[in-house]
Amino acid sequence: MMTEEEGLPLPYVSEIVLKKRKIRDELAITRRTQLELGKYGAKKSKKQSDVSDIKRPEQFIKEFRDRELDLIRMKQRAKRPKSMIPKLRSNLLFVIRLQGKNDMHPKTRKILYNLGMRKLFSGVFVKATEGVMEMLQKVEPYVTYGYPNLKNMKELIYKKGYARIDKKAVPLTDNNIIEQTLGKHGIICIEDIVHEIANVGPHFKEVIHFMGPLMLSKPEDGLIKGKKQPYKEGGDAGNRGDEINDLISKMN
Repeated sequence: MMTEEEGLPLPYVSEIVLKKRKIRDELAITRRTQLELGKYGAKKSKKQSDVSDIKRPEQFIKEFRDRELDLIRMKQRAKRPKSMIPKLRSNLLFVIRLQGKNDMHPKTRKILYNLGMRKLFSGVFVKATEGVMEMLQKVEPYVTYGYPNLKNMKELIYKKGYARIDKKAVPLTDNNIIEQTLGKHGIICIEDIVHEIANVGPHFKEVIHFMGPLMLSKPEDGLIKGKKQPYKEGGDAGNRGDEINDLISKMN
């Protein structure tokens, strides 16, 4: 026979309470694992690393808010009057990406990708046009740019330049590679590449596409302050004019 206790109905617990308990228990397990890993300072295995890298809900919320704020500020910068954009003193600009990761809105990231800068400390030569300046204005907190001199430009190309052949990076040490791809434009050696970029020649676009972005060395401690304010206001971002050459020399 069924006893009196066995016949009593189970206490009702709402689904919301059960979900909260489950989340609480999972967070407690994760936190305990993180503390144990930190306490003993052992090298993390792949599985342990995956556990410790778990993001909390508040981290996702913060990143979402940062991205939305980035979009708002980008739209505000885009509305600046054109008179605020400095007059161009050269047809050639060198742009370096210094910032940007989790706090970037996808639209900001897309502009950086269109400029050819997918990674931190990547640099690209661009033809200075009104459209390019508008793009740089939108992503100003994440880049710095200016007018490279001939010496720095040549050293960058000789030291950091490479060709993209079958999606692979090939150093520009063999002029045959250059001639095979750009020979139809009259460009057969690295000196021709330097000349075409320096003068923003008629085949500038083809040369830049052939080379791809230049990966600069990580700045020394203190060289980059990590500030998104304009360079003239004590930050890192925006137009440096001729002073971009000091930064190029230290990152080449």
